[in-house]
Amino acid sequence: MIRLFKHYIPNAVFLLGLFDFFLLIASGELGWIVRARQIGLDFGPINERWAPLATFAVLVQVAMISVGVYGSEALRSLRYAAARLLVAVSLGIIAMSVVYFLLPGHTLWRSNLFYAMFLAIGLLFGVRVLLGGLLGTAAFRRRILVLGSGHRADRLRKLGERPEAGFVIVGYVGMSDGVPVVEEAINRAAIHNLTRFVDNLGVSEVVLALEERRNALPLKDLLRIKTTGVHVNDFSTFVERETGRIDLDSVNPSWLIFSDGFSSGRMLSSAAKRMFDIAASLLLLVMTLPVIALFAVLVKLDSRGPAFFRQTRVGLYGQNFDVIKLRSMRTDAEVDGAKWAQKDDPRVTRIGRFIRKVRIDELPQTWTVLKGEMSFVGPRPERPEFVSDLEDKLRYYAERHMVKPGITGWAQINYPYGASIEDARNKLEYDLYYAKNYTPFLDLLILLQTIRVVLWNEGAR
Repeated sequence: MIRLFKHYIPNAVFLLGLFDFFLLIASGELGWIVRARQIGLDFGPINERWAPLATFAVLVQVAMISVGVYGSEALRSLRYAAARLLVAVSLGIIAMSVVYFLLPGHTLWRSNLFYAMFLAIGLLFGVRVLLGGLLGTAAFRRRILVLGSGHRADRLRKLGERPEAGFVIVGYVGMSDGVPVVEEAINRAAIHNLTRFVDNLGVSEVVLALEERRNALPLKDLLRIKTTGVHVNDFSTFVERETGRIDLDSVNPSWLIFSDGFSSGRMLSSAAKRMFDIAASLLLLVMTLPVIALFAVLVKLDSRGPAFFRQTRVGLYGQNFDVIKLRSMRTDAEVDGAKWAQKDDPRVTRIGRFIRKVRIDELPQTWTVLKGEMSFVGPRPERPEFVSDLEDKLRYYAERHMVKPGITGWAQINYPYGASIEDARNKLEYDLYYAKNYTPFLDLLILLQTIRVVLWNEGAR
């Protein structure tokens, strides 16, 4: 995997992204040549229009990231990829048209964009047809040796069997005399030289999946393996990197303390994040004020009660604050106390069902962002009634409150809406990953991926 700003990107995705960028440059250039020849114009050298071509490539690729073109489903299914590509290129062309309007003469011609769009779709889909079967092969997967044969090793086996897995497990080494859960594991006593064994298998990484590490770490073996250039990782770090979540079953306080993350260098990043929140919330409030006003009237007409809904949530450092939303439920929705939202919740009004699906009910929260009680990106703020219960039942739940809550977040784009303790636990693993690995790059990735969630109605309830 390639690490960018503390976030890991699979090798196959990074390689495909590079291919796509150069294909988009080629699409814009070919579109320019076709249009220039149509009107009898000398198209000239490419270096005269590198800026418009780069703008075209960047905007379309950002749209591709936003709609999930590089997601695991799109990498496995050509049909899925084709649908996302059509939407992404269309959004990119719309963005280019806006740039053309704001900066006339500094972008590709609108007629040029027409040709570039179809050329881009053809080339981008073509490279997926050619590379689709290759990207998931062993050539792009890291070769892993697992030290351990118990339940943790079995979890890694299941993780490696996923179609989107970026690694292949080439062997298991049982480090104890107990009955192995992974039956194909080789007992350590049967391997004369573990370092040579690793070399013969062409292993690129060794992962420790020991059930009990105390007095069981093969330090001499690990040191020799490490000095030969092979990466050595513990179970929790490996799972964090491969899944984008903190595994609550295996982490302990010492791992959280000594592992990479929670950097003090985020002070500058936090200041930049706050400046972005202020600028974006002001702009969004001005742009969406007519929409908020329209749906406030519709909410009032649809059911009795106020148009806006105010509710107490737990924010940064466990401090309570009030969020404001457009009301989507009946006023008697919680007359019997706080309840989790349900699928096809009968308490939701007719207009409320629509504004929840398209996230219009969230728009008034930008006022909370402007006040500084929330951010655009962060863990979803929960109600005090739920938080007190979840802190009792889930380890490290309080740690998610060490970052400012957000309208969207890493958990929101990676896990569907949850309404149970088990769902809250799964989302906590993503929230802890965000709190540990926060960077502006991760925020940008989350904001872009939120477009995918909204467009395809993923996670709304």
